[in-house]
Amino acid sequence: MTNPLGSSTVAVSALGFGAASIGNLYRAVPDEQAAATVDAAWQAGIRYFDTAPHYGLGLSEQRLGRALAERPRAEYALSTKVGRILVDEPDGAGDDLANGFAVPATRRRVWDFSAAGVRRSIEESLARLGHDRIDIVLMHDPDESPEPDKALREAYPALDGLRREGIVGAIGVGSKDPAILARFATETDVDALMVAGRYTLLEQPALDDILPACVKRGISVLNVGVFNSGLLAVEWPDETRPYEYGTAPADILARAQGIATACRRHGVTLPQAALAFAAAHPAVASTVVGAGKPEHVERSAEWFAQPAPPAALWAELVEAGLLRPDAPTPA
Repeated sequence: MTNPLGSSTVAVSALGFGAASIGNLYRAVPDEQAAATVDAAWQAGIRYFDTAPHYGLGLSEQRLGRALAERPRAEYALSTKVGRILVDEPDGAGDDLANGFAVPATRRRVWDFSAAGVRRSIEESLARLGHDRIDIVLMHDPDESPEPDKALREAYPALDGLRREGIVGAIGVGSKDPAILARFATETDVDALMVAGRYTLLEQPALDDILPACVKRGISVLNVGVFNSGLLAVEWPDETRPYEYGTAPADILARAQGIATACRRHGVTLPQAALAFAAAHPAVASTVVGAGKPEHVERSAEWFAQPAPPAALWAELVEAGLLRPDAPTPA
């Protein structure tokens, strides 16, 4: 099943694949394993694939492009991002683990949300991907850049122009910052917001401003980080599980365990409930999961395909103060 993205002609599968892990996120992934992971996503019915120059200093784009090269191009949607230009550092020493990626530091990232930077980034991404078009272009983490407003002032108009020219099919912004997402939802005509970790079974701050604005204005949501960096990806979260790429505070861990306990009572696993909930809001067009191993993407697809958890689970979570009462739940 595919869903339209905003008012564009681009459609995305209800379950999407995030390619950060095959860019060696935190640990090295062999080429063969990366290719097998994308193959597993395809076999599972996934037809939306997301990457970025940031992921492994271009490695994710290269690997994803190769893995998709023999697939029918009309059958899938591909997104990448702008905002970080990659500059060669041939004498770069060490690795990029300070930025989260186990790759040699032979390139460095330079923030650039200018119109020229947008065009350059797209051209270089096309070369790394080995593709002749990108379906969706997202402005990447403008809130982390030195000039967040530049994405609104320069990058957005440039992307809007490329969309009008038909060079890209859909445009949007990806961020974990509710304020910047709300600004793009209300001040621009983007097709999509990639909402990172702000609408999950654990936390729903996107319900305050972002999601109502998306519904009102016909903006689609690409929901990512729905396991809160891994805390919700197991049946029983403990102190070893990451939250927001770090250690979970005691209150957050207790909340996750409370949700997991309720899930057990209703015969549902925590990750199954997390995926079902993340996809249930009417603004969500695709729930995007990352994976660096074939079995991980297969497992996510199996969870996603399960019948909706019982209504009694959501009612219990609301009553216990573990879920906002205004959150739409799966039918």
